[in-house]
Amino acid sequence: MNFLAHLHLASLAQSSLLGNLVADFVRGNPDGQFPESVAAGIRMHRRIDVITDIHPEVKAAKVLFSSDYRRIAPIALDVVWDHFLALHWRQVEPGLSLRQFILRAEREITPALPETPPGFQELNHYLWRERWLERYADLAFLAPVFNGMASRRPRLVALSGIFPEIERHYPALEACFWRLYPAMMQMARRGAATL
Repeated sequence: MNFLAHLHLASLAQSSLLGNLVADFVRGNPDGQFPESVAAGIRMHRRIDVITDIHPEVKAAKVLFSSDYRRIAPIALDVVWDHFLALHWRQVEPGLSLRQFILRAEREITPALPETPPGFQELNHYLWRERWLERYADLAFLAPVFNGMASRRPRLVALSGIFPEIERHYPALEACFWRLYPAMMQMARRGAATL
């Protein structure tokens, strides 16, 4: 799961949005580094990552990719799940628009930014202003997202060529999303402790 899905699942679990979003920027035990609610959100994010990494639908989606991309496919899939979530938001959350959800998340997270890691602050500078979470609904937006990830991290350089594979397997990936994400939502609704 990527930014939007982590925020959405956190909301369903009544967990800290900040904790669930900052988790990738925090190393080690979050206890003592952050207030308890934020630390609990970081732990929830990490559990979601473990659950999705071993989920049968993610494994099935991963094998759709050619051998050149299979190793980094799980990273690309995290972004793809956000694409489908943004695209189908009204089906997933009929009572709340995507824009309303994002504005609520931004209002909750922004005041706490000075106490977060610099890399996370930099991400937030672009995430909200450039409306990434809404733009994920546009499949074409994913290509520059992957190129940006590839340029920032040498070990992810293969992401720069993965977009055609996503286009090629789009219907199968969408079907995987609909089998994966509702199950994740159900777990989140049962509470952060069940994840």
